[in-house]
Amino acid sequence: MKKCTCILAALVLCFGFAANAQKVEFEEFNLDNGLHVILHQDKTAPVVTVGVMYDVGGKDLGGSPEAPRTGFAHFFEHLLFEGTKNIDRGEWFTIVSSNGGSNNANTSLDRTYYYEVFPSNNLELGLWMESERMLHPVIDQVGVDTQNEVVKEEKRLRYDNSPYGQFLFAVSDNVFQKHPYKNKNIGEMQDLDDSTLEEFQNYFKKWYGPNNATLVVAGDINTKDAKALVKKYFKDIPKGNVPTRDFATEEPITETIDATYYDPNIQIPAIIAAYRTPGFKERDSYVLNMVSAYLSDGKSSKLYKKLVDEQKMALQAGAINVAQQDYSIYALLGLPLGDTSLDTLLAEMDEEIVKMQNELISENDYQKLQNKFENRFVNSNSSIQGIASSLATYYTLYDDVNLINSEIEIYRSITRQEIQDVVKKYLNPNQRVELKYLPKETTEN
Repeated sequence: MKKCTCILAALVLCFGFAANAQKVEFEEFNLDNGLHVILHQDKTAPVVTVGVMYDVGGKDLGGSPEAPRTGFAHFFEHLLFEGTKNIDRGEWFTIVSSNGGSNNANTSLDRTYYYEVFPSNNLELGLWMESERMLHPVIDQVGVDTQNEVVKEEKRLRYDNSPYGQFLFAVSDNVFQKHPYKNKNIGEMQDLDDSTLEEFQNYFKKWYGPNNATLVVAGDINTKDAKALVKKYFKDIPKGNVPTRDFATEEPITETIDATYYDPNIQIPAIIAAYRTPGFKERDSYVLNMVSAYLSDGKSSKLYKKLVDEQKMALQAGAINVAQQDYSIYALLGLPLGDTSLDTLLAEMDEEIVKMQNELISENDYQKLQNKFENRFVNSNSSIQGIASSLATYYTLYDDVNLINSEIEIYRSITRQEIQDVVKKYLNPNQRVELKYLPKETTEN
């Protein structure tokens, strides 16, 4: 009986995978004002997601060349919920919730995404609200002052008073010398305090036009009707200027950079080895995603098993590829246990990197990696909201919407030899920042 149950479970898993991995169908078109529109019909549930992704993120500074300001894109993530010409201040969330919906927004260093999830009979409402946000938001001093306090509180809660809340900022500040990835996505509060209302209004005019946006409508829709509604609410929005970027190119890191950061919110120090690696569209970045999964995805991963389980030298140990559009950051991170020094912990993590440089990973480990990425691929397309976000992301940042279906083929094509070659190419001591992340009262380790 147990054997039959296991076989049945395996069959269910197999057929479930096949069902969930079905191709995501979509339709694309452009409006005359430059707005790119992606429609995805899925009638499995009576819900619809309306999302708008703007090609603007924390790397895009506000102010002027003479007085650049950080944090503007993230600030607008909040500011554009303040209200519009036809939506009173403070009413945005009330309208959404009273119509059975939910909404949110998020900002990275590369893009900003706003979305609503509604019962499908409220599709028109979602489109109207996003067109309101794009066409005539109210950007006034009251809203700026209100959201300034909101952002300050977020910064205090999530970063300033959170253990290890500054570690990515500390890494970025040392990995990048010229590129605006050096700056905090949330920005410096002094920059926001010093900014004028005119600077905020100019930032909106520069970055939030339809020609710098992607609209996604996904879910229980009739494609023909949805297309007509999109045109009704968005076609008359004036086209904006075409924003351009001219970021400085970073010189390669050729010698180890030693750095220290003091965090008053921690008691246990950390060691971080961070490398500047290619942007996420590059094939090598995909390989590095697999490297980080091999080293630290789960309790059976190499770093966790060795340093936490077996040698009991670390409370935590891992690796992550922080994938970004222009450059990425690959980081090894360890928190020592007991008397283990930071230098010793780093040496032990380096040992695993050297093994990968000198030997191919086992065929068994390689197959485990392939299974992990197959599973991630299926999960990423398991909800309408997730599909909508992926469609917008792949168009805005990757210039290829069909990656929502084909990206898994990149991972399937990566070989063990390629993994070894990429580790040799990028993960060397002379190509990194070695950051000691210490409790504030600690002066050395």
